[in-house]
Amino acid sequence: MESPNRRLIRPPLAEPKERASSSARSSALQKKQAPPDTTNAENFYYVKQMQSKTPVVIVLQDGEELNGVLEWYDKNCLKLTRDEGPNLLVYKSYIKYIYKQEG
Repeated sequence: MESPNRRLIRPPLAEPKERASSSARSSALQKKQAPPDTTNAENFYYVKQMQSKTPVVIVLQDGEELNGVLEWYDKNCLKLTRDEGPNLLVYKSYIKYIYKQEG
């Protein structure tokens, strides 16, 4: 028994690729959003240290260490209340890092 001539019907391959690539591009553009400008992690840290009156050490860019408790902060500076010596207003741009004082 011979089979009759059969034609294989194939859909054009260019269309699905174009559709898939354009839909992938549009979904990637929709999913990818710009990261937020601020995470508020810094503010959260300051508030937590102020509320618990945690003694902190502020290390300045030149290596000098300041000990005290954070009293308040704003966009540009921190107020450090100290037992030994006067209270200080420290600009954030001069701070290298801050850590909790041990003991």
